Amino acid sequence: MMKRINKVFGALLATVLILSVSACKQGSGKKIVGIAMPTQSSQRWIQDGNNMKKILEDRGYQVDLQYAEDSIDAQVAQLENMITKGANCLVIASIDGESLTNVLKKAADAKIPVIAYDRLIRNSEHVSYYATFDNFLVGVMQGGYIVDKLGLADGKGPFNIELFAGSPDDNNAYFFYNGAMSKLQPYIDSKKLVVKSGQIKFDKVATLRWDGATAQQRMDNILTANYTSAKVDAVLSPYDGISIGILSSLKSVGYGSAGKPLPIVTGQDAEVPSVKSMIAGEQTSTIFKDTRTLAKRAANMVDSVLKGEEAEVNDTKTYDNGVKVVPSYLESPVSVDITNYKEALIDTGYYTEDQLK
Repeated sequence: MMKRINKVFGALLATVLILSVSACKQGSGKKIVGIAMPTQSSQRWIQDGNNMKKILEDRGYQVDLQYAEDSIDAQVAQLENMITKGANCLVIASIDGESLTNVLKKAADAKIPVIAYDRLIRNSEHVSYYATFDNFLVGVMQGGYIVDKLGLADGKGPFNIELFAGSPDDNNAYFFYNGAMSKLQPYIDSKKLVVKSGQIKFDKVATLRWDGATAQQRMDNILTANYTSAKVDAVLSPYDGISIGILSSLKSVGYGSAGKPLPIVTGQDAEVPSVKSMIAGEQTSTIFKDTRTLAKRAANMVDSVLKGEEAEVNDTKTYDNGVKVVPSYLESPVSVDITNYKEALIDTGYYTEDQLK
């Protein structure tokens, strides 16, 4: 009799456990989106991650947001962990666009769609979509700003310029540089712009990991070797963190004083330190890329792929990753300087006035 009771009790317990597990599964039935961001050392990536996390959570997704602090191995490990934990979709801002081939194959084997975020993932067929800004246009705006401010189109010059580019492992860096050079190269050819260092080719002017300290050291060397008596009139900088390093180098040899004004220095991402620098009359301009807009675009792509639908794109020709042309949506950047930063950054609610004091 006791054995029979125990069997009945055991069966009931098993039923309760099954129902409990079923209830848990139903209660945690949210689809999981893994977001892999490169680093928290750049303000813009923090904003990108937080914006996307909020949008996706508001839409009912569970979000696993990870930062790899510019370690390729860490990012690969984070993605593998997301796959193991059952992510339904991955959104990846890669550290090295060529290092994810194997882990993306694992994602494909698990039928997990992948969206490249702002940095193109190369050498993989397993990239469904790419959400980014018009990166060539970013460079055009940076180079065009220098052309306009120096009055080159009006025949002014010659002026001395030095050139900086982004990280060679980031596909965007080439678009930024090529866009800028589409504006600057004609004036270099006509000698209205002079690169006294002679460093013009991308591999000579690239800045690994977009590192400001690396840019500062290179600028130090350029100034020592080429500008003991000459002055720098403009510096093409692709990113605010690099601009800060360049400005530190320039100020260390007296630029920014009454008799030695700072040159034109461009930038990108409208990061708070650089906007403050711009307001203070140091950095001249930056490119504003509204991360809220891009985060929403990526979230829309997540919605589409998880519903088995086609995502909205506006470019199907530009972004060849070496294996396929990745369907892309290019958002529009905005050139910002002292004349329009309030309208672009404060009036839109991106920053408050207090944040920029």
